[in-house]
Amino acid sequence: MSRSARPARTAVVATGAVAAAALLAACSPTTTVLPYAPSDGARVNLTDSVRGINLMVVSEGDGAPGALLGALANDSGEDVSFELATAGNDTVSLVVPAGETVYLSAPDQPEQSVDARLGAIDTYPGGELDATLSGAGVDEEFGLPVFDGTLPEYAPYVPDALVS
Repeated sequence: MSRSARPARTAVVATGAVAAAALLAACSPTTTVLPYAPSDGARVNLTDSVRGINLMVVSEGDGAPGALLGALANDSGEDVSFELATAGNDTVSLVVPAGETVYLSAPDQPEQSVDARLGAIDTYPGGELDATLSGAGVDEEFGLPVFDGTLPEYAPYVPDALVS
């Protein structure tokens, strides 16, 4: 009798472990469906249909000018006026037509791009500027990442590189 009890007990323990694992897996959130910034820049959701995408500044920092990169997307049914403000700089303002996306400082997208510059970046590359993106009646504060030309993909956007 002792031999038949051991396999039954093992089967009960194994079934319990499988059931517990299935229960725990069902309770875990699926993080792949959550919106996130898949690149170096910041994502700023003002509404479900109005947002800033991959926003960043490329600059030598410490008082040097900076190029604002990223995009402003408007999936709503009306034009939206966006404003991006950082301390010590003029506010970048532009209107994005309904259903459109406007790229910032993207010479490879000339029809949909706007040259966006900031006068003086008051932080070092690798830091963040305190920034506010406004649009569709919503203001959202966020950290605007600052990069320099160390990474080859950003080197052409450093303002001195754009001039030469």
